[in-house]
Parts: sequence; structure tokens; C-alpha cells
Amino acid sequence: MSIPNKLLFSDFLKHNVRCDKGIDHGPVVAAWMHPPAHRILGWISRPSNLRLEREVWRLNQLKGINQHELYVKGNGSSSDDQTLDRFPTLMKANVFNSNGEKLGLIADFVFEPKKGNIQYYLVSRSNPLIPGTSRWRLSLSQIIDKQPGSISCDIHTFEDLPIHKASLREEFLSKSRKWKNQFQDLTYKASDRLEGWIDEQIIENENTSFNDSFISEDNSDSYDDWIDNLDIDSSEEFNRMNESRRKTSSTNDRDLDPWI
Repeated sequence: MSIPNKLLFSDFLKHNVRCDKGIDHGPVVAAWMHPPAHRILGWISRPSNLRLEREVWRLNQLKGINQHELYVKGNGSSSDDQTLDRFPTLMKANVFNSNGEKLGLIADFVFEPKKGNIQYYLVSRSNPLIPGTSRWRLSLSQIIDKQPGSISCDIHTFEDLPIHKASLREEFLSKSRKWKNQFQDLTYKASDRLEGWIDEQIIENENTSFNDSFISEDNSDSYDDWIDNLDIDSSEEFNRMNESRRKTSSTNDRDLDPWI
């Protein structure tokens, strides 16, 4: 019956208190807290359902714990509901964000059984007694102010906190957000690839058009030069042929003229 280093207070609510004399003092019904120091001093049990009497136990009286019972040494202090209602507590206190908007309430907390130091609180959106409600972990450093029945935190929404226990609805919403983010990432990557491919095609087409125009201009100049040279060569050849023809004709005429 060793005592763990950390305990969830809601686990106490499932146990009965049994003293060293073997007497059953009933189930645990509430925590005895000191909110300014974020400490738990003990707990409160209900010995009988037919009486209004309650018993208060100090944390240092705890000597062992099993699946169903808390074992204590010594006697508890008798009290009543009216007195215990005046005990300060943060259980079921309203949680407000940095803008003063109500987010939920304190549903549970984790503490050290030996010293009673609360390590962090668990908060929920709705009544923590409803089965399957989600829990978010609220650290002490995120609490900026605390009043009877309420605390203020430097957060905006519960999404700013790590989730401790997710309901089916919260798991579905979380997975939906994750799928949405993954789809957006894939869409952005595909869009970037498409834009890159289009830019490459545009650059390639511009380079191709530039090369075609350059080749066309070179061919045009060569063709014009060839035409010019052709005209020059043809004219010279034509002149030489005419000159030769005239000389031949003149010689033939002299040969045929009998007077010469």
C-alpha cells in the first residue's frame, strides 16, 4: 500500500476512508485546500448518508492507498456542511481568459501527497461531472489572478493549453483541424509546383522565340547577299557574252565582205 508521488484528486473521490481501528468513515466528498499557496491540506469524508456530519482529515494522516480505500492514522475532525462551505477552494471555480471571457471551470488537479503541493489544474468547458468531458492542463504560471470562485489566466482559448484527456467530440475536432491543415499544405505545395512549371515554360518559350528570330534574321541577310552577288555575277557574265558575240559578228562580217 505505497503512496504514489503524484495523485489525481478525482481518484480520491472513488475511495473510502478507513482508520487504523478498522472503522469505515465513508467516501471522500471534497478537498481541503489553501488556494493562495496552491496546496491541498487534506480532504473531507461523509461517514453517513443519513447525517449531516462530515469529517476532515489532514494530508499527513494518509498512510496508504489501494484501489478502493485510503488508510489513515488517528481521528478526523467533525464538522458540518455550513462550516465547510466557507472553506476556500478552487474546485469548480470559473476560468477566465486574458480578455475576461469565461472559458470553463476547474475540474481537477494533480498534487504531491507528501507535501500537498498542487502541480497543475485540469480545466473543462462544461460540468466536469458529465461523463466524457475533455480536460486541459493549466499550469500555475499561467494563472495571473485568483478570487473566491474564479481565476484569471493569460490564455485566449483552451487550444492554447495541452490537452490531458480528450472526449470523442474533441478528438474528432482535433483530427479535422489536422486534416484541414494537411490538405492546405498539400494545396500550397501543388500550387507552388504548378507556378514553377508555368514560369519554366514561359522562359523556355521566350528563349525559343528569341533563337528563331535570330536565325531568321541571319538567313535573310545571307539570302539578300546571295541575291546581290548573283545579280552582280550575272551582269558581268552577260556583258562578257555580249562583247564576245560582237567580236565574233564583226570578224564574220569582214570575212564575208568581198571588198575588204
